[in-house]
Amino acid sequence: MKKRWIALICAAAVTTTLFAGCGSTGAEQTGNNAGSTATEAAQGKDSVSGEGMAQSVAGTADTVIVAMSPSSEPAAGFNPCINWGCGEHCHEPLIQSTLIRTNVDMEFENDLATDYSVSEDGMTWTFHIRDDVKFTDGEPLTASDVAFTFNTALATPNSEADLSMLDSVEALDDTTVIFHMSKPYNAFLYTLAVFGIVPEHCYDEATYGENPVGSGRYVLTQWDKGQQAVLEANPDYYGDEVQMKKVIVLFMEEDAALAAVKAGQVDIAYTSAVYSDEQVDGYQLLVCKSVDSRGISLPSIPSGSEVVDGDTVYAAGNDVTCDVALRQAMNYALDRQTMIDHVLNGYGEVAYSVSDNMPWSSESMIIPYDVDKAEQILADGGWSDTDGDGIVEKDGQKAEFTVYYSASDSVRQALTAEFSNQMKAVGINVLYEGLGSWDELYTKMYSDPIIWGWGSNSPVEDYQLYYTGGSCNFTGYSDAKTDELLDAALAATDMNESYRLWQQAQEDVGPDAEALWVWFANVDHLYFARDGLAVAEQKLHPHGHGWSLVNNVDQWTWE
Repeated sequence: MKKRWIALICAAAVTTTLFAGCGSTGAEQTGNNAGSTATEAAQGKDSVSGEGMAQSVAGTADTVIVAMSPSSEPAAGFNPCINWGCGEHCHEPLIQSTLIRTNVDMEFENDLATDYSVSEDGMTWTFHIRDDVKFTDGEPLTASDVAFTFNTALATPNSEADLSMLDSVEALDDTTVIFHMSKPYNAFLYTLAVFGIVPEHCYDEATYGENPVGSGRYVLTQWDKGQQAVLEANPDYYGDEVQMKKVIVLFMEEDAALAAVKAGQVDIAYTSAVYSDEQVDGYQLLVCKSVDSRGISLPSIPSGSEVVDGDTVYAAGNDVTCDVALRQAMNYALDRQTMIDHVLNGYGEVAYSVSDNMPWSSESMIIPYDVDKAEQILADGGWSDTDGDGIVEKDGQKAEFTVYYSASDSVRQALTAEFSNQMKAVGINVLYEGLGSWDELYTKMYSDPIIWGWGSNSPVEDYQLYYTGGSCNFTGYSDAKTDELLDAALAATDMNESYRLWQQAQEDVGPDAEALWVWFANVDHLYFARDGLAVAEQKLHPHGHGWSLVNNVDQWTWE
């Protein structure tokens, strides 16, 4: 589970698997030529151009063409039991319905569910669902399909969904489904908000991902692997009317996406701060706020320890970052806004935790930029520049260490370089080195600072980062009080009470306490959007630049 969780956060590569068809989604009726104009757009052909692209492609004003990164293409197809919606980048599955969903304020709303209850011990969840929902092949959706979906995911070895808290699911009748938990875990609600329901009568793991049968807002009518996916409004959808009737998603590298914008071949395309100054006629820069955080882990125990994960043994601990005064000082000595201005062209917000601006975030994580205080913390902690070389030391140990990052990520490199430059002001010498693969980085994750990307629409990341033995507890932190608070937060049957407990746990790990991380920035997600495209209000985007943008594409319009 530990390796899987890390892979979900950090994986960037996408592989493509071929499947045979399953069921009828409409793809068979439209054939290989459906959406061919969009394919030409992806290839940069001249047949699509200029203003009015949406109309020229579909003949109507209720179509949108979205350019996403190639890593957004689901490797196993559009199968929730493997990774669609609930894998590396969590998002609403669009093609399938979910029991519940979250609104822009991260409050829960019903989708299939009409109501739900949780037992006093948190071990049994009972959901009642609608009785008027049909799959796109005309078969009714019942509680049996819900139970089948989660039991299937539990039994699927390559599923990327974390269902470790779930024991089994049963359908009591057509509209009542009961979840039996292996432990109290209220964050399961956030999993339910992105986990699509598949049909028991038609599901086949080998074929479903390519031709999914669902009951959601859209139907997948075409998927040209490596190029595009075409979604069309489900005419029998039970919810609010779908405004954007056709969504064409092109999978493109960032430079190709920018070229497509300049050629007028897409309506909205992801980009980065590097290209944010580009002026393109007919387009505006859309800035979406995120919890897509960047920060460095600081091993808090001395070297000489080990972490065993299956057959792999990792070296753990660091003789420099294990000093709490050093860790606290770095948090105060960092001018996060200057870092954002220099590296991200201002497109980001200062970060103090992995959950800034979420209901469970804690004000105790927020500190000012204060070099004088950083210097005082170092002095009080016994650090001083005794030999005049500009680097403070303590008991013969120089305040010097190396931060590692993915060599292919120029933004992380630039952030680390800026961090290194700022730390010189307080006598801390931060070296940095890019490694060619995450497999190389993983060998150092318990012994050296690494710059990571985090951010989820769920509080579970706080648990993984700070709980003793947590899947991503790279710092080696272990505290019985913190563990007790985190367990209590997950076990609380009242969500507001759980938020209070999450916040209380953060007080133990924040910059004025253990200072286990130095958080840099929450990176704004940037898009070039065609003039006249009214994008509905966005939730805070999680880590990953892809399908989260179109969570509510059904409510987008052209003005």
